[in-house]
Amino acid sequence: MLTALSRTIANEDDLAAHIGALVRVDSHMGKVADAAGHVPLRWMEHGFAGLVWVIMGQQISTSAARAIHDRLETALGTITPETVLAASDEALRVAGLSIQKIRTIRASAQYVQDGFDLTSLVDMDAEDAVTALTAIKGVGRWTAEVYLLFALGHTDIFPAGDLALQEAARVALELDERPKEKAVLALAEAWRPHRSAAARLLWAYYRVLKGGRDGAPV
Repeated sequence: MLTALSRTIANEDDLAAHIGALVRVDSHMGKVADAAGHVPLRWMEHGFAGLVWVIMGQQISTSAARAIHDRLETALGTITPETVLAASDEALRVAGLSIQKIRTIRASAQYVQDGFDLTSLVDMDAEDAVTALTAIKGVGRWTAEVYLLFALGHTDIFPAGDLALQEAARVALELDERPKEKAVLALAEAWRPHRSAAARLLWAYYRVLKGGRDGAPV
């Protein structure tokens, strides 16, 4: 039962326990776990800087996101709502942000500066937390789910719109074609309430499938 496990996935022991529970829920995932090997925790900074990282990482590689992050940190000093709102669009653009991502990061900064506490999301039901984040203009479901999974350790999050997860699920479940978002979300219902462990496991499996090329967003 989930009540016997940690409330969040915040360390390697938590992750191992949740993967063990997942395998008991769906024995087929045991074969995936054996093939995937070590599943990294991929814990990232919570708060505004973490949300900015996820927004920057949309539709680009992790290495490209890291390079943009480094340039943004150089330009701003520290990545806070105050420094983002004070910076010019040109400074953010030179760091490598698109116009759309500049707008989303500014909207997120304003949301936090207006009083929303991102850390409060850890105590919310996962779906309520997603709704709270997607209230920010430009923040979609994938961004919200990745933030909740990697920054706050929510235990039952599955970013079904992620292409690497879709491809890993196709191979793991021996499907004829890569399932689209709604289809893979339906498949993930079998992994409740351990979908975060399933997502982390499938990202690790994807890396094995691709010969070390990482598909995880963090």
